[in-house]
Amino acid sequence: MPVTVDTEAQGKIVRIALSGKLTHDDYQLFVPSFEKAIEEHGKLRILMVMQDFHGWTAGAMWDDLKFDMKHFSDIERLAMVGEKAWEKGMATFCKPFTTAKIRYFDQSELGEAESWIREGVDG
Repeated sequence: MPVTVDTEAQGKIVRIALSGKLTHDDYQLFVPSFEKAIEEHGKLRILMVMQDFHGWTAGAMWDDLKFDMKHFSDIERLAMVGEKAWEKGMATFCKPFTTAKIRYFDQSELGEAESWIREGVDG
């Protein structure tokens, strides 16, 4: 499965693992649980780990844009962990679509990304 979602810190932190190519169906599975977490916890922190990630189908890209617009201010921090230059570029590309603090980390810096995303969060 291209997307796995786990929560920690009583649901305040959402860890998303991405691999392969995301599809419209992946968003249909992921978005409801994310929106429920927002309702329960308010602003979230996202740790997005991309491994062997190949991007989005056209339908999934549209879903992603709609998601970004709807949840513009629902993400407090976004740590993006990747292994390719274009993934690093995504961190810059995402900035106009959110009020979140965004940082990119290389795969070798996963521990640093985890520390940054947890910084100041109780639980």
